[in-house]
Amino acid sequence: MQSQPPRTSSLPQRRPTRAPRPSHPARRPLRLTPARLALLILAVGLLFVCGCLVLMLTGAALLFGSGDVLPGVSSAGVDLGGKSETQAADALLLAWNSGGIILRDDERSWGAASAEAGITLDAAATAAKAQAWGRSEGGLSGGLRGIFGTVEIEPVLIVDLSQLTLYLETTKPSVDLPATNAGVQLVGGQVVGSPAVNGRELNIAATVELMRTNASGELADGALDLVMSFTSPTITDSAPLIAQANILLSSPFNINAYDPIRGEWHNWTAPPEVWAGWLTAESTPTNPTGLALALNPAGPSAFLQSTSNFGDERYIDLEKAVSAMQIALASGQPTATIRVRHNSTTYTVQPGQTLAAIADEVGIPYPYIQAENLGINADALSVGQLLTLPSKDVLVPLEPVTHKRIVISRAQQHLWAYENGQIVYDWVISTGLPDSPTALGIFQVQSHEINAYAEQWNLYMPHFMGFYHPGPNMDLMNGFHGFPTRGGGYLLWSDDLGHPVTYGCVLLSLENAAALFQWAEEGVVVEVRAS
Repeated sequence: MQSQPPRTSSLPQRRPTRAPRPSHPARRPLRLTPARLALLILAVGLLFVCGCLVLMLTGAALLFGSGDVLPGVSSAGVDLGGKSETQAADALLLAWNSGGIILRDDERSWGAASAEAGITLDAAATAAKAQAWGRSEGGLSGGLRGIFGTVEIEPVLIVDLSQLTLYLETTKPSVDLPATNAGVQLVGGQVVGSPAVNGRELNIAATVELMRTNASGELADGALDLVMSFTSPTITDSAPLIAQANILLSSPFNINAYDPIRGEWHNWTAPPEVWAGWLTAESTPTNPTGLALALNPAGPSAFLQSTSNFGDERYIDLEKAVSAMQIALASGQPTATIRVRHNSTTYTVQPGQTLAAIADEVGIPYPYIQAENLGINADALSVGQLLTLPSKDVLVPLEPVTHKRIVISRAQQHLWAYENGQIVYDWVISTGLPDSPTALGIFQVQSHEINAYAEQWNLYMPHFMGFYHPGPNMDLMNGFHGFPTRGGGYLLWSDDLGHPVTYGCVLLSLENAAALFQWAEEGVVVEVRAS
């Protein structure tokens, strides 16, 4: 069998097509690997830094070339940046003279006049130092800090150490913080101990030495840091006092105030929760525990100031009142008696008045009023004239005996003596003659003399008790006495009781004078009335 040739297609055969060749080689896309990204960021950063450096160096060159103080420079607490040397000196001088310096102790600070403290600033020299910083002073690194940071230039100072010492001695009381002893306080109705607290006090010698050795460095920021020493409290444990305080604080603290001029009582009561805050502890050798309760004066003083508002010339002597309260507490009795006092007042002269008439009206002998108003004409007062009346307390100089009082009536020529509000003596007496009257007012028994001698009248006055001086700074006293004698035994005025006969004293019978002499101790108030 013969083989046949393969069949062929009558369709023409296509050759495979080829892409046209580019005229130049093809670029492959860039692959941004992490390494390449880092290099790119670094390159950009270098360009930025270089740009900044160029700007910074240009700016620095301008600052240095300007001659002004670099921007971050200050001295004595005054910002001098950007100022010329002259402007810097002016700014320093203005701040120093107007604001002074600062005294500083931790978080506390006080303003101080530099001149009073003996500290003088050389403003020109300090400004020159500030301008030189970063140029002839401080070097390159200092100059960069002066531009981009802060620099405090030590001021040029002149310190008078003696004046500074004197100033600190004057300032010390307001700077010192006294240590606080352990004490007691009321918490939730229970007495508990209050802790002791250390104090601080100004160490003047160390502060002055600091300024002697480094005044400029210390005041570079405008403040003097005071050297303080710690002080320890005397009492660190108040436990022994808690039981005693519990007993005392079961009662209020009563303050009874006596007004000897008006014969009145005023009473104020501090409840336990109030006066518990006044209690503190103090050391005492007389107490077996070495401790005793006391009052912090600030507490009762504030209490009395708020409660004793009389609205007139009356007031309370706070120091004496607190002392009386301390004494009462020491005795274990929270009840104190204090005195109401009187300030001076003014008086307007009315038509037809004489100084003697005014004296009788206000109850102050006229020589006391005359002494308070030097230069006045006692016989020719003018209507509307304003007089100063002395405090009536000058006539009651001793602590008053509060439960006794003697009352005299000039009109009735009578005496009543009271004890605890009850009459114990009721007698006929004689007072002074019309041209030498017994003065009206509130007085006080001030002296006792068995047989006083009146040289002016050559009289002996048995059982004499002086109760007022007719005028200030006079040794002469008017007082109570029995029938006087002259020439060794002759009795005067024995038949004249009930009529004014004396030269200002109060006359009693011999027996009554002796009884009153024994009954009325010094301090008993004597009230002389017109009616």
